[in-house]
Amino acid sequence: MADRLGGQQYSTERFTTFVDAVVAIAMTLLILPLLESVSDAGAADLSTAEFLEEHHGQLLSFALSFVLIATFWLEHHRLYAGVKGMTGGLLWINIAWMVTIVWLPVPTAMLGQMDEDPLQTAVYIGTLILTQVTTLAAKVYLRRHPALTDLPSDVLRRGVLGDVAAIVLFLIALPIAAWVHPIGYAALLLVILSSPLERLLNRATARGRRGHGRNDARDGSDH
Repeated sequence: MADRLGGQQYSTERFTTFVDAVVAIAMTLLILPLLESVSDAGAADLSTAEFLEEHHGQLLSFALSFVLIATFWLEHHRLYAGVKGMTGGLLWINIAWMVTIVWLPVPTAMLGQMDEDPLQTAVYIGTLILTQVTTLAAKVYLRRHPALTDLPSDVLRRGVLGDVAAIVLFLIALPIAAWVHPIGYAALLLVILSSPLERLLNRATARGRRGHGRNDARDGSDH
Protein backbone atom coordinates (compact mmCIF):
# COMPACT_ATOMS: atom_id res chain seq x y z
CA MET A 1 0.00 0.00 0.00
CA ALA A 2 2.83 2.38 0.80
CA ASP A 3 4.19 2.02 -2.73
CA ARG A 4 0.79 2.71 -4.29
CA LEU A 5 0.39 5.84 -2.19
CA GLY A 6 3.88 6.99 -2.98
CA GLY A 7 5.05 7.45 0.59
CA GLN A 8 6.23 5.83 3.81
CA GLN A 9 3.65 4.13 6.05
CA TYR A 10 3.54 4.72 9.80
CA SER A 11 2.05 2.61 12.57
CA THR A 12 -1.61 3.50 13.07
CA GLU A 13 -1.61 2.03 16.58
CA ARG A 14 1.35 4.12 17.74
CA PHE A 15 -0.18 7.20 16.14
CA THR A 16 -3.56 6.85 17.88
CA THR A 17 -1.85 6.16 21.21
CA PHE A 18 0.19 9.34 20.78
CA VAL A 19 -2.92 11.36 19.89
CA ASP A 20 -4.76 10.05 22.95
CA ALA A 21 -1.85 11.10 25.16
CA VAL A 22 -1.71 14.58 23.63
CA VAL A 23 -5.47 15.08 24.10
CA ALA A 24 -5.30 13.84 27.70
CA ILE A 25 -2.50 16.29 28.49
CA ALA A 26 -4.39 19.18 26.86
CA MET A 27 -7.53 18.39 28.86
CA THR A 28 -5.47 18.22 32.05
CA LEU A 29 -3.84 21.59 31.33
CA LEU A 30 -7.30 23.19 31.28
CA ILE A 31 -7.63 22.70 35.05
CA LEU A 32 -4.27 24.21 36.05
CA PRO A 33 -5.43 27.88 36.16
CA LEU A 34 -8.30 26.84 38.43
CA LEU A 35 -5.89 25.05 40.79
CA GLU A 36 -3.83 28.24 41.02
CA SER A 37 -7.00 30.22 41.70
CA VAL A 38 -7.92 27.84 44.53
CA SER A 39 -4.50 28.47 46.10
CA ASP A 40 -4.99 32.24 45.76
CA ALA A 41 -8.48 31.98 47.23
CA GLY A 42 -7.12 30.04 50.20
CA ALA A 43 -4.46 32.68 50.81
CA ALA A 44 -7.15 35.39 50.62
CA ASP A 45 -9.37 33.40 53.04
CA LEU A 46 -12.30 33.26 50.61
CA SER A 47 -15.25 31.00 51.30
CA THR A 48 -16.31 28.36 48.78
CA ALA A 49 -19.28 30.48 47.70
CA GLU A 50 -17.05 33.54 47.25
CA PHE A 51 -14.58 31.49 45.20
CA LEU A 52 -17.32 30.13 42.94
CA GLU A 53 -18.77 33.61 42.43
CA GLU A 54 -15.43 35.28 41.80
CA HIS A 55 -14.15 32.61 39.41
CA HIS A 56 -17.36 31.61 37.61
CA GLY A 57 -15.80 32.78 34.32
CA GLN A 58 -12.89 30.39 34.76
CA LEU A 59 -15.23 27.55 35.66
CA LEU A 60 -17.39 28.15 32.58
CA SER A 61 -14.41 28.44 30.23
CA PHE A 62 -12.94 25.22 31.66
CA ALA A 63 -16.22 23.35 31.17
CA LEU A 64 -16.71 24.73 27.64
CA SER A 65 -13.20 23.86 26.45
CA PHE A 66 -13.27 20.45 28.15
CA VAL A 67 -16.49 19.54 26.32
CA LEU A 68 -15.16 20.88 23.01
CA ILE A 69 -11.88 18.95 23.22
CA ALA A 70 -13.79 15.80 24.19
CA THR A 71 -16.10 16.30 21.20
CA PHE A 72 -13.17 16.81 18.81
CA TRP A 73 -11.45 13.71 20.21
CA LEU A 74 -14.57 11.56 19.86
CA GLU A 75 -14.89 12.60 16.21
CA HIS A 76 -11.17 11.87 15.68
CA HIS A 77 -11.52 8.47 17.37
CA ARG A 78 -14.50 7.49 15.18
CA LEU A 79 -12.66 8.55 12.03
CA TYR A 80 -9.38 6.75 12.76
CA ALA A 81 -11.02 3.56 14.01
CA GLY A 82 -11.39 2.74 10.31
CA VAL A 83 -7.94 3.92 9.19
CA LYS A 84 -5.60 1.07 8.23
CA GLY A 85 -2.40 3.01 7.57
CA MET A 86 -0.76 6.40 8.04
CA THR A 87 1.15 8.27 5.33
CA GLY A 88 3.35 11.30 5.82
CA GLY A 89 0.68 13.62 4.46
CA LEU A 90 -2.01 12.33 6.83
CA LEU A 91 0.44 12.41 9.72
CA TRP A 92 1.22 16.10 9.16
CA ILE A 93 -2.47 16.95 8.94
CA ASN A 94 -2.89 15.33 12.33
CA ILE A 95 0.12 17.12 13.77
CA ALA A 96 -1.58 20.37 12.77
CA TRP A 97 -4.78 19.11 14.45
CA MET A 98 -2.84 18.35 17.65
CA VAL A 99 -1.28 21.82 17.64
CA THR A 100 -4.75 23.37 17.83
CA ILE A 101 -5.76 21.01 20.66
CA VAL A 102 -2.60 21.74 22.68
CA TRP A 103 -3.00 25.50 22.09
CA LEU A 104 -6.65 25.63 23.24
CA PRO A 105 -5.82 25.77 27.01
CA VAL A 106 -4.07 29.12 26.37
CA PRO A 107 -7.11 31.02 24.99
CA THR A 108 -9.21 29.17 27.58
CA ALA A 109 -7.08 30.69 30.36
CA MET A 110 -7.37 34.09 28.66
CA LEU A 111 -11.13 33.70 28.50
CA GLY A 112 -11.39 32.89 32.20
CA GLN A 113 -8.86 35.34 33.65
CA MET A 114 -8.69 38.41 31.37
CA ASP A 115 -11.18 41.10 30.43
CA GLU A 116 -13.08 40.07 27.32
CA ASP A 117 -12.23 41.80 24.04
CA PRO A 118 -12.83 41.03 20.34
CA LEU A 119 -9.27 39.80 19.74
CA GLN A 120 -9.53 37.33 22.62
CA THR A 121 -12.77 36.02 21.11
CA ALA A 122 -11.12 35.73 17.69
CA VAL A 123 -8.21 33.77 19.18
CA TYR A 124 -10.52 31.36 21.02
CA ILE A 125 -13.07 30.70 18.29
CA GLY A 126 -10.36 30.90 15.63
CA THR A 127 -8.63 27.99 17.36
CA LEU A 128 -11.86 25.98 17.19
CA ILE A 129 -12.19 26.80 13.50
CA LEU A 130 -8.63 25.62 12.84
CA THR A 131 -9.33 22.36 14.69
CA GLN A 132 -12.39 21.82 12.50
CA VAL A 133 -10.45 22.73 9.35
CA THR A 134 -7.75 20.14 10.10
CA THR A 135 -10.47 17.55 10.81
CA LEU A 136 -11.97 18.39 7.42
CA ALA A 137 -8.56 18.14 5.75
CA ALA A 138 -8.07 14.60 7.12
CA LYS A 139 -11.43 13.45 5.72
CA VAL A 140 -10.72 15.00 2.32
CA TYR A 141 -7.31 13.26 2.32
CA LEU A 142 -8.89 9.90 3.17
CA ARG A 143 -11.49 10.33 0.41
CA ARG A 144 -8.63 10.83 -2.04
CA HIS A 145 -6.75 7.80 -0.65
CA PRO A 146 -9.50 5.19 -0.09
CA ALA A 147 -6.96 2.39 0.33
CA LEU A 148 -6.08 3.87 3.74
CA THR A 149 -9.50 3.40 5.33
CA ASP A 150 -12.36 0.93 5.70
CA LEU A 151 -14.89 3.78 5.85
CA PRO A 152 -17.22 3.98 2.82
CA SER A 153 -16.80 7.00 0.58
CA ASP A 154 -20.36 8.13 1.33
CA VAL A 155 -19.66 8.17 5.08
CA LEU A 156 -16.57 10.29 4.50
CA ARG A 157 -18.53 12.60 2.20
CA ARG A 158 -21.16 13.18 4.90
CA GLY A 159 -18.35 13.79 7.37
CA VAL A 160 -16.85 16.42 5.05
CA LEU A 161 -20.23 18.16 4.79
CA GLY A 162 -20.61 18.02 8.59
CA ASP A 163 -17.22 19.69 9.04
CA VAL A 164 -18.08 22.36 6.46
CA ALA A 165 -21.36 23.01 8.31
CA ALA A 166 -19.55 23.35 11.65
CA ILE A 167 -16.94 25.72 10.16
CA VAL A 168 -19.68 27.92 8.69
CA LEU A 169 -21.48 28.07 12.05
CA PHE A 170 -18.25 28.85 13.93
CA LEU A 171 -17.60 31.69 11.47
CA ILE A 172 -21.10 33.04 12.10
CA ALA A 173 -20.67 32.70 15.88
CA LEU A 174 -17.33 34.54 15.92
CA PRO A 175 -18.57 38.12 15.19
CA ILE A 176 -21.66 37.58 17.35
CA ALA A 177 -19.53 36.48 20.32
CA ALA A 178 -17.04 39.30 19.74
CA TRP A 179 -19.41 42.24 19.37
CA VAL A 180 -22.87 41.27 20.65
CA HIS A 181 -22.02 41.29 24.35
CA PRO A 182 -25.40 40.20 25.76
CA ILE A 183 -24.95 36.96 23.79
CA GLY A 184 -21.16 36.51 23.97
CA TYR A 185 -19.87 32.94 23.85
CA ALA A 186 -23.41 31.59 23.96
CA ALA A 187 -23.22 32.15 20.20
CA LEU A 188 -21.23 28.90 20.07
CA LEU A 189 -24.53 27.12 20.67
CA LEU A 190 -25.13 27.72 16.97
CA VAL A 191 -22.94 24.67 16.36
CA ILE A 192 -25.90 22.59 17.55
CA LEU A 193 -27.36 23.38 14.13
CA SER A 194 -24.49 21.63 12.33
CA SER A 195 -26.51 18.40 11.83
CA PRO A 196 -29.50 20.15 10.18
CA LEU A 197 -27.12 22.23 8.05
CA GLU A 198 -25.22 19.08 7.07
CA ARG A 199 -28.47 17.49 5.90
CA LEU A 200 -29.29 20.57 3.83
CA LEU A 201 -25.83 20.50 2.25
CA ASN A 202 -26.16 16.78 1.62
CA ARG A 203 -29.46 17.25 -0.21
CA ALA A 204 -28.08 20.19 -2.19
CA THR A 205 -24.96 18.29 -3.30
CA ALA A 206 -27.04 15.20 -4.10
CA ARG A 207 -29.31 17.26 -6.37
CA GLY A 208 -26.23 18.80 -7.98
CA ARG A 209 -24.73 15.36 -8.68
CA ARG A 210 -28.02 14.10 -10.15
CA GLY A 211 -28.31 17.20 -12.34
CA HIS A 212 -24.71 16.78 -13.48
CA GLY A 213 -25.37 13.12 -14.28
CA ARG A 214 -28.43 13.98 -16.37
CA ASN A 215 -26.45 16.61 -18.28
CA ASP A 216 -23.68 14.10 -18.98
CA ALA A 217 -26.27 11.58 -20.18
CA ARG A 218 -27.83 14.16 -22.53
CA ASP A 219 -24.41 15.16 -23.86
CA GLY A 220 -23.62 11.49 -24.52
CA SER A 221 -26.89 10.91 -26.35
CA ASP A 222 -26.31 13.99 -28.52
CA HIS A 223 -23.05 12.48 -29.66
